[in-house]
Amino acid sequence: MNESEKLFEKAKTLIPGGVNSPVRAFRAVGGSPLFIKSAKGPYIYDEDGRQYIELINSWGPMILGHAFEPVEKAVRDAIQYSFSFGAPTRKEVEMAELITQMVPSVEKVRMVNSGTEATMAAIRVARGFTGRDKIIKFEGCYHGHGDSFLIAAGSGAMTMGVPDSPGVTKATAADTLTAPYNDLAAVEVLLANNQNQIAAIILEPVVGNMGCVLPEPGFLEGIRTLCDKNGVLLIFDEVMTGFRLAKGGAQERFNIVPDLTTMGKIIGGGMPVGAYGGRAEIMNIVSPAGPVYQAGTLSGNPIAMSAGLAMLHYLNEHPDVYSRLEEVGNKLTDGFRSALLKTGLNYTINHVGSMFTLFMTERPVTNFSEAKSCDLPLFGRYFHAMLNRGVYLAPSQFESLFLSTALTDELVEQIIQANEESLTEAITTA
Repeated sequence: MNESEKLFEKAKTLIPGGVNSPVRAFRAVGGSPLFIKSAKGPYIYDEDGRQYIELINSWGPMILGHAFEPVEKAVRDAIQYSFSFGAPTRKEVEMAELITQMVPSVEKVRMVNSGTEATMAAIRVARGFTGRDKIIKFEGCYHGHGDSFLIAAGSGAMTMGVPDSPGVTKATAADTLTAPYNDLAAVEVLLANNQNQIAAIILEPVVGNMGCVLPEPGFLEGIRTLCDKNGVLLIFDEVMTGFRLAKGGAQERFNIVPDLTTMGKIIGGGMPVGAYGGRAEIMNIVSPAGPVYQAGTLSGNPIAMSAGLAMLHYLNEHPDVYSRLEEVGNKLTDGFRSALLKTGLNYTINHVGSMFTLFMTERPVTNFSEAKSCDLPLFGRYFHAMLNRGVYLAPSQFESLFLSTALTDELVEQIIQANEESLTEAITTA
């Protein structure tokens, strides 16, 4: 039994399921999770000292690779002044100013401690601003573990959601309506059947939590139009896509302006942090400026702000980061497609910028129903074959991969070679 397996056995006696976030348990792929000891640049190292090329990057934040020197230095410089004050700091103001410069739709912003906290607050603000109770979310879009978001679709897009987790009340579910992603007609029906009751539509402009799923042409524009027509606020959950797909996030890349934006991951440089922001008239209803209450003892933590500022300043001042990420993403996905051709497979690859997913299905994947057509046992075999070749993927078919600028051309070629060998192994060992 190796060190990771020993730690997992002990963890299961102390932590529910042995992990502090469910996907880490490797339930979707089988086997025991790796316990990570350290990471640097494009590599992570487990408790047994094994090295892996990293394609998760802490689920998105490490866009410049692990322990990026300017971010590490910013944390070291800040930590000497103490770890937390619970009081305003200069860095909070600097962070807010930088975010509003980089994301033009955000005129005011509130810092919080996680993406989940950001989405929960954004929904409350939307309800407070509109005086309406219901929201529309999309099947397969994940917005954290807030009660309003743990809702699955019923028998169709016109069906009210039902709780997808014990502990979520039917009353909460009744205020959450669901539609298939990329289905404008379903959204129109929901709006028509709930006139003057919908406060907000919340979505990931590029989905990352059913695998990488892109908006079809006209979808985001159509949602924006429907929101304007019905007095509904549009919330972009850019916890994953923010500062990753462009300096201004997916909203810059697709040229769509939301009313509210939620952010996380990259804005903390890997530290726990989140934020939500939008038009000043909406944000001015947040306490203490307005009546909608939201607070957090550690919000605007000086260490997190220091890491985030170093990260965002670097991205803002080095636009070549995004051209490099495009190059790496294109090279990897071209190599993966070539391997599929060689092995006689016609599986789907969804890709935008530095996010992509290889779906083990021949169907196009534009929504959650199509994503669920994947061959999950095959993905599990493929995952372990890649791991055995030193490439660390997300341990679930329903997750996007996140690339970093730390990936050199040589490493890209290694990953492409490992992918071809792993596909062959996964198919022939069925």
